[in-house]
Amino acid sequence: MTRPKKVPLRQCVACEAMRPKGELLRLVRTPEGEVLLDTTGKKAGRGAYLCPDPSCLELALKKKRLEKSLGQPVPPELVEALREEMKRRCQGSGA
Repeated sequence: MTRPKKVPLRQCVACEAMRPKGELLRLVRTPEGEVLLDTTGKKAGRGAYLCPDPSCLELALKKKRLEKSLGQPVPPELVEALREEMKRRCQGSGA
């Protein structure tokens, strides 16, 4: 009898909901100190997860939760990239 594969769960830094890793957006602070959007979920470095919901992004920015989790400020161009990725995911899901 085979066991079902365990789905890794991660917590959104904004709403603190536990969701499957694949549903969340991951930001990573690389060992070089660069903050990036990690679309693969496998880049090396300190990660922070965020629901693909604009309200979670706004809450995380307002309360500086991404900065606290990553240990440094999030560049404005990355915030814009996150907003674009969220729009793309919403359109892709038919919402």
